[in-house]
Amino acid sequence: MTPAASAPAFDAARPLPVVLAGARGHGRWHLDNIRRLTREGLVRLAGICELTPLDEEELAGLGSPEQSADFAALLESTGARIAVVCTPIHTHTDLALTAAERGVHLLLEKPPAPSYAEFERMVKGVRAAGVACQIGFQSLGSHAVTAVRDLIADGAIGAVRGIGAAGAWSRDLAYWDRAPWAGRRRMEGRDVVDGVLTNPLAHAVATALRIDGGDRAEDVAGIELELYRANAIESDDTSCVRLRTAHGDGTAGEITAAVTLCAERPGEPYVVVHGTGGRITFWYKQDRLLLERDGHAPETTEHARTDLLRNLVAHLTGGEELLVPPERTGAFMRLVEAVRTAPEPRPLPAGAWRTEPGPGSDGSARRIVTGIDELVAAGAEELALYSELSDGSGPRAPWAAPAEPRRRSERETERELERKGAEA
Repeated sequence: MTPAASAPAFDAARPLPVVLAGARGHGRWHLDNIRRLTREGLVRLAGICELTPLDEEELAGLGSPEQSADFAALLESTGARIAVVCTPIHTHTDLALTAAERGVHLLLEKPPAPSYAEFERMVKGVRAAGVACQIGFQSLGSHAVTAVRDLIADGAIGAVRGIGAAGAWSRDLAYWDRAPWAGRRRMEGRDVVDGVLTNPLAHAVATALRIDGGDRAEDVAGIELELYRANAIESDDTSCVRLRTAHGDGTAGEITAAVTLCAERPGEPYVVVHGTGGRITFWYKQDRLLLERDGHAPETTEHARTDLLRNLVAHLTGGEELLVPPERTGAFMRLVEAVRTAPEPRPLPAGAWRTEPGPGSDGSARRIVTGIDELVAAGAEELALYSELSDGSGPRAPWAAPAEPRRRSERETERELERKGAEA
């Protein structure tokens, strides 16, 4: 999935020409990142693919890149060597293949595709073209991920009992109106799958899978989902999932993630590794770790992060290993597929949520699920789905229905039988 040449593919002394597809919305982050790397002499912005051209203020510090709504033509006319694709989810595969067919390497935003079939089509095309592809899970560039895995390997918290992930964010009603595809499961006959698990808080699951070591498609042994929505959308905005993984060494893992976009008090998302002798909490947007273990004082450490576009450039110019190649997101794409094929998210009863003014001065409102912050935290702490949470006298989320286990593929069943055989 990366160039096979032993020598660097490009001259490290010359900035690589980049085309950015999708420069507004989240694309502004990529625009700023390209601006930073331009100042360092690593890249230059050769082109921007947008329906409405950017103005001089938006392009400050980036020169005068060519602008066009025709992605293929722009790649050819600019001589781009890298394409950063930050467009609607359902366009990812086609645009990635458009770049790959022209020998242009890729930084492709997450989720890489809206279905597993589209993901496979993209991977096959990228491999056939011999171009490098990096998937934009920025948290996987954090050096804290390696630090957590090293602590686990060293036995710092004993045997791992499971990994929890929690994300309590808030999005106002305008968020769902920002684009025709926002909050959609499908549009005009095409899969979109823009839900809380698959897009805004996708990093929570992807980071947990990388820490677990079960981030490839074949590592997934089972998925249980509970999908809910408080907003008037198609997709889920308040959900939880349990993933079971089967590792190549015969061991198994379990990840439970609870997330929402309807928080009362939005906070930083995190991943927590539960061990028999302690725990590690990782606030992945802050690159911060908290190690708590028996017989020791708590230890907090902060870690550096490698930018994924910088890593892609280093891969092309110096042979550095890609941090997030497509195959290392295969398990996450199994989750996307499970969400895509699951029953429609359950609308929460009117008594479970309320509408309040947003924190800004623009008069926007947001829907809040009562008590959801505590439920999200409890899910990650107890490795429990919403329907499994109880306070002793009854369910803590009375609106939650038990998850329906996703039917396993033949390969997943085979891996589970192999694991049980090894244990026997």
